[in-house]
Amino acid sequence: MPMEELYVPMVQTQAEEVFDSISHRFSEQEMQRIRDAYEYAREAHASQRRKTGEPYIVHPIAVARIAGVELGLDANVIIAAFLHDVVEDTPHTIEEVRERFGDDVASLVRVVTKPDKDRYEMSKQLDNFKQMLNAMQGDIRGILIKLADRLHNMRTLQSMRTDKQMKIAGETDYFYAPLANRLGYYEVKTELENLSFRYRCPHEYEEFSKLLTEDYKLMKRRMDEFVNKVQQVLEKGGVQARVVMVQRAPYSLWRKMKKHNVDFHHLKNKHFTEIIFSDTPVEQEKAEVLKIYSLLTDVFREKPGGISNYIDSPKENGYRSFHVKLLSDSGIWEEVHISSERMARASQYGFLGAGEESYGVQQWLEKFRSNLNDISRSNPGADFIENVVTSFYNDDIMVFTPAGKPVVLPQRAKALDFAFEIHSKIGQFAKYARINGQLQSVVTELKRGDVVEIFTSDDALPLPEWADKVVTYKAKRWLRNYVARLPKVRYTRCPQCNPIPGEEVIGFAGPYNEVAIHKRDCPVAIRTASKMGDSIVPVHFTENPEILYPVSVRIKGVDRYHMLSDLIQTITERMKLSITSINTQTKDYIFDITISFSVHSFGALQRVIAEIYSIKGVDEVHQVKQ
Repeated sequence: MPMEELYVPMVQTQAEEVFDSISHRFSEQEMQRIRDAYEYAREAHASQRRKTGEPYIVHPIAVARIAGVELGLDANVIIAAFLHDVVEDTPHTIEEVRERFGDDVASLVRVVTKPDKDRYEMSKQLDNFKQMLNAMQGDIRGILIKLADRLHNMRTLQSMRTDKQMKIAGETDYFYAPLANRLGYYEVKTELENLSFRYRCPHEYEEFSKLLTEDYKLMKRRMDEFVNKVQQVLEKGGVQARVVMVQRAPYSLWRKMKKHNVDFHHLKNKHFTEIIFSDTPVEQEKAEVLKIYSLLTDVFREKPGGISNYIDSPKENGYRSFHVKLLSDSGIWEEVHISSERMARASQYGFLGAGEESYGVQQWLEKFRSNLNDISRSNPGADFIENVVTSFYNDDIMVFTPAGKPVVLPQRAKALDFAFEIHSKIGQFAKYARINGQLQSVVTELKRGDVVEIFTSDDALPLPEWADKVVTYKAKRWLRNYVARLPKVRYTRCPQCNPIPGEEVIGFAGPYNEVAIHKRDCPVAIRTASKMGDSIVPVHFTENPEILYPVSVRIKGVDRYHMLSDLIQTITERMKLSITSINTQTKDYIFDITISFSVHSFGALQRVIAEIYSIKGVDEVHQVKQ
């Protein structure tokens, strides 16, 4: 039987599975329109094939399944999902789609159709992003089709060349995953992040996943005991709830490990316990949460300051839950999330599935649209997308003025971001801050619940490096304009990630034949891949015996006589390396030492770390940023 005929039943089976999964939600008339859209798309893409050799129509079917089954979106969105590539990849036009399926479907298809231009305003990638963002001024559903499209592309990315994988994965990590998170699609965001990590840094992903698997096997018995005890406590208290242990995804933990400069074995909260109680009337949810909290804290000791109340103060993306840390019988602080079934559904179906009004997302959309207009008017160039991503797609935190006024800022915002949010003049002349009454620099990172007071001076001038530390658009715009006339320094190696030979790296060709080299997990590389993916070039960054690269390692352990001497001897005598600086601190028999030296390659650094680990009393060794 010819290959073409073999695919026919497979394709039809996949389409019927979609229809069967959504038929309970739609009328016969709506289902007929959905089937008509499938047939229209199948005929339009009949001559096309995917990289795998499959008929192209399997992709629209998969996107429609994600939109209809996984995200629970409406009939017109599912129809547009089937048709999302028809105008871009076939001779069919928007006018034909409008005539056949109506104005609403045509509008949705237009949003996800890449602009075909001889000359792009910024780049093809950035113009596509901007087109989707502009669509959010009206109907959010179009961008949700694009999320579904991107999710299926990431699930099938193994068929692409390595450079294409990096380009698509970079776009995903930079733009689509944060967007999914900001719209409340937590499960989509998590899957996109991990698929991006897998293709950007395949070796590191594989090693990290192995560590997680081994750790889970070691911890499973202890975790099961805690879950079973929690379940028993709730049943005894008359609460109907599901209790599950959730292992955090590799990318989330890997990012936390990098952020806090710890090794895998000292990484906290690799999992959490989720308690999902049966649906109750909305007005009774908080009472049920508090009942569960009371039952648990009657049995388990609660960690002081270990509560995060997202019931009374939900995130702007609609996330609601009650987090508390409890001491297990094994002597481990376990993180517990208490939610209703309704709250849990919101993590899967986002704000459209949960209902806009109940989760306050309508207010966020209005805020988004207002700020989007401001950014578009004042900064229409290539930084437009970066400013939008930075300002709106991070998790948010709520901090307060001394008078108790709440201010919502992106996660990792600094006191200076707070100052600009209050008033531009306060940001321009900010000199120092008091955070919870303590004197702090204006670039101190804020945490949820902080009380912040900014002090200004007429002679205060911002430091140039502050422009790279703030995260909000208002602060970045003013500070970047302030330092715009400063001379720019061109680097061969990225000064932010400082790659060395042997690490997984990526290169970007510049306008004067130079190549900027970055680690593949470098945020700068991810942003650049999302904007100028066509500039990615192969890099052979190999060890040169005449070139040394400065590195620093942090070492912690139990102090003993001759410990510092043994460390110095290992690096200088055994490894034949020159130490450039040592910073040491010892308290209560625990030493904490940072040593700087230079190596020829990443492999050499790993050998040094292995040698240090073998020294008696050493408990933790990891590289730290220069």
